[in-house]
Amino acid sequence: MITQFLQRLLWLVVLVAAQMMVFNYIHIMGYATPLPFVYLVLLFPAGTSRWSILLWAFVCGLLCDIASLTLGIGAASLTLVAFVQPVLLKLMLPKDAPENMQPAYSTMGFWSYFNYAAILTALFILCYFALQSFSFNHISDLGIACGSSWLLTFALCLVFESLRGHKNSEPS
Repeated sequence: MITQFLQRLLWLVVLVAAQMMVFNYIHIMGYATPLPFVYLVLLFPAGTSRWSILLWAFVCGLLCDIASLTLGIGAASLTLVAFVQPVLLKLMLPKDAPENMQPAYSTMGFWSYFNYAAILTALFILCYFALQSFSFNHISDLGIACGSSWLLTFALCLVFESLRGHKNSEPS
């Protein structure tokens, strides 16, 4: 339990620091902004208490908001994703999966994990940019920003997953 806490804390620190120092300054063609701190929510195993996921997501989003001066947009969006994550994970896991299975390529299979990560990152990006723009006057610009930012964020989440390794075939 302590090791899981320390691993999550390490991921939180790394993702918030990377967002603060690197990703906040990337705006490809004024639209695509990577927001890979959503990856923290993707890491929670099945069977994790909902309040725990919501608390971790809120703290991560709030720290990124403080660093980015985005007034709670990240916290609200990441908390919404954390609320949906247990339900989506339960839908994507095999029926005979252990109760505390860790979401990963090696445990879920590539396409199940791909769909799981794609849906959660899309929900996060849509919520984030809808709250940020707070208007649908320029829907085409909002669509381009959402689509390009989702591609960049999703690609980074897949890279993080591949860097995390496949040692997680055993549920923790």
